[in-house]
Amino acid sequence: MAVIQILSGFVLLFVGGEFVVRGAVAVANRFGISPLVIGLTIVGFGTSLPELWVSLNAALSGSPGIAVGNVVGSNMANIMLVMGSAALICPIMVNPAAVRRDAGFMLATTVIFIGIGLTGTVSPLEGLAMVVMLLGYLGYSLWHDSRTNDAAAALHREEAEELAGRPRALWISLIELLGGFAAVGIGADLLVDGATTLAQAAGIADEVIGLTVVAVGTSLPELATSIVAAYRGHSDVCLGNVLGSNIFNLFGIMGVTALVIPVPFPDQIVQFDLWALLFVSVLLIPFMISGRRICRVEGGVLLALYGGYVTVQFLGIGGVVAAATG
Repeated sequence: MAVIQILSGFVLLFVGGEFVVRGAVAVANRFGISPLVIGLTIVGFGTSLPELWVSLNAALSGSPGIAVGNVVGSNMANIMLVMGSAALICPIMVNPAAVRRDAGFMLATTVIFIGIGLTGTVSPLEGLAMVVMLLGYLGYSLWHDSRTNDAAAALHREEAEELAGRPRALWISLIELLGGFAAVGIGADLLVDGATTLAQAAGIADEVIGLTVVAVGTSLPELATSIVAAYRGHSDVCLGNVLGSNIFNLFGIMGVTALVIPVPFPDQIVQFDLWALLFVSVLLIPFMISGRRICRVEGGVLLALYGGYVTVQFLGIGGVVAAATG
């Protein structure tokens, strides 16, 4: 029964996330909202919506391990699974001018997130600060890109255009949007309930399920979007999508969740997974600075790293490291 709940949750989160993003982009286009705004805000929020619903649901249900694990694990999956898969299909071309700002802010949010995590709990005040910093960054980015029309602005516009799809009636887009929200909400309930039941039955810690099974499920919209973009030869959109999604996950998802209820960090995540997240985040920086492409071999390495990370989780090595260093 738990497996059926998890699989059903995956399907609803994937379909719902796709409907929300595409419906929201279509509605925004109909009302004349610029592609820059769509790329910076709607796309980033829409692809992170499954993470938000799942983390909120898990925190309110008394499963903070799933809530925090989902955020950390989704960022790990975005960098290694999503980018690795996209690079295998089509090497990812990196334009340093287009991604330098977002890459720098993603690394900064990761460091701040780790600092907060080391305190043991994300309080409502810290959650508010995270949301305010995210809104401030988005506001600055919109102001700067609209004035300069530089490479970063072009990348965000390309993200919006990639998801625009065919023009359709406003009422159809609204149905897509509302139906997507409903599907994501139901999918989040099923996924959290199923994951919690599975963890209890198998004797696996909530945080391990959150870091792996739940994180992959909530990252499906990013994975699908990036694979389609890479197949079309727009692999640079994958990079912009991952950077934006990771920023939204750390400050938006965790910030909003902490505003509703304080979120404690499990020991394993504090002692092991936060540092793993920092490692893979720093791993991207040489590509951002040098302008080198992420080739198929490097994509394969990212996927291998992700396979190793998941294996470590289920072997319980992360928990052993936490116990030894705690």
